[in-house]
This record gives sequence, C-alpha cells and structure tokens, in this order.
Amino acid sequence: MPEDIFTDEALPLSQNGVGFNALRLAMTRTLAEEEELKRRYAQAGLRFVVTEVGGNTKRDFQEKVSRAVFGAALNAGVIEKEPHEVHALIHAAEEAKHGTIVNTSSESNLAVKIAIVREPHWLAVAMFGESAIHPITSHQRCGLGVMNV
Repeated sequence: MPEDIFTDEALPLSQNGVGFNALRLAMTRTLAEEEELKRRYAQAGLRFVVTEVGGNTKRDFQEKVSRAVFGAALNAGVIEKEPHEVHALIHAAEEAKHGTIVNTSSESNLAVKIAIVREPHWLAVAMFGESAIHPITSHQRCGLGVMNV
C-alpha cells in the first residue's frame, strides 16, 4: 500500500470513490491544500463544493448544516433543483450529520468543514471538524454520507 493515501499515486481520483474524495476534501487543513485538491478534482471532472458550519447546540448545528449544504450544492451546481437530486443530497447530509454528532452533549460547540462531491450517479457529503463543551475538551469529529442519485 502506498505510504501516503492522499496522493494521486495511491489511485486515480475516479477510482478512489466519491466518499473518499469528499472526506479528503473536508480534511484539508490549509487554504492552499484545499485549492490544490479542488484544482485536481476539477481536472478530473468531479463536481464539488466546500463550506463551513458552526453551532452552539445539536439543534442549532443541525439546522445550519441543512441550510448550508442545500444552498452550497445548488449554488455551485453540484445538484439541480430536481426531486431525486435534492433527495440524495438531504439523505447524504443527514447521514454525515449523524456520524458527526453521535454521542455529543446537547451543549457542545461544533465547527466543521463540509465537502460535497458529486460523480454522475453518486453524491457524498463529508464533515470534519471539532466539538467541545469547553476548549480543553475539544476533539475531532467526522461524518460521511453517500447516496445514489
């Protein structure tokens, strides 16, 4: 297995899978790293968008994520305003949210980067960030949802 699974030498982008590509984009740490990966995704013909969301409570976070994911995907042309595309996006986002907030306190602060990546018949929503009740309890969280379009 390659030493660095995040290099293009690991597998061509088209063979990584939409979920892997979304997680990889959500996990970028710098703007330069994000921009380079977005350039590669565009060259590979993937549709994608990145946004960020933070919230003070589970409910606040969930509402913000739903609005941000839907708006970003529509505005970036990742999905069209077609029922089957919206349905796939909402289900993938719900699955990613569930993975991100499972077993968190209702009072946790959450901050995540969200990447939405689309292949012709598959769509993935990935979230990566941190949650904490207090700064000294901060830890990383991750969620992924993949749906057929």
